[in-house]
Amino acid sequence: MKNRSFLNKLGDFAMGKGFYIVLFLCIATIGISGYYLLKTVVNDTRVTAPVGGDASVTIPDQSVTRPTTPKPPETTPTKPSVPSTKPAAQPDDPEPVKDDTPQPDTQPSKETLSKVFTWPVQGTVLRDYSVETLSLDPTLGDWRTHGGLDIAAAQGVKVLSISAGTVDQVYTDGLMGTTVVVDHGGGLQSWYCNLADEVLVEAGDTVDIGSELGTVGSSAIAEVGVDSHVHLETLLNGQPVDPREYLK
Repeated sequence: MKNRSFLNKLGDFAMGKGFYIVLFLCIATIGISGYYLLKTVVNDTRVTAPVGGDASVTIPDQSVTRPTTPKPPETTPTKPSVPSTKPAAQPDDPEPVKDDTPQPDTQPSKETLSKVFTWPVQGTVLRDYSVETLSLDPTLGDWRTHGGLDIAAAQGVKVLSISAGTVDQVYTDGLMGTTVVVDHGGGLQSWYCNLADEVLVEAGDTVDIGSELGTVGSSAIAEVGVDSHVHLETLLNGQPVDPREYLK
């Protein structure tokens, strides 16, 4: 009888307030279960790549820090010492004893030169040496320089070497006619122009002071306006000098 009464009360409870309590519990259970199920699905979706979006992947820095190898200290090679080859200091050489003996003068004075030179002919100077000032040219009728002496002498008169030397040239010049050149050494030469065609010497001959070279002629067409003469020039190292410097 008691058991029946309990079952009747339980049935009345289930049909009354108990029904709603059970319904609430079922709904609550379903809601909680749905919540956890939805949370699980959302978490799984976050793990996978989003649909329609750009997948952003962050790559960790893979650079490797290389250990720094210490640079060996620079060393300057030491230059090996070379033994000095400089000879040991020698005692100073004694000063040479000065010779007070007078030495002969090797440069002849003008007085000495006048003794070793002679005139090529004996005559009057018709036209003097003039290279720094102009002089009247009787042949051309103008004023010009004159590099020698025109010494008056009749045709056929012997022309002599003014000093000893060697015959350097014998030739015919287009303006100054038959010419003989004598080399006296030391850079000095004497030139004899306006000679006759036939001369007595040839190149290479050795002559003494006063040796006959040829005779006065009329072969210099550049000086036909001057009376009969021999044209004498002297050159020192190729430059004309006044013959009077030697013919004292």
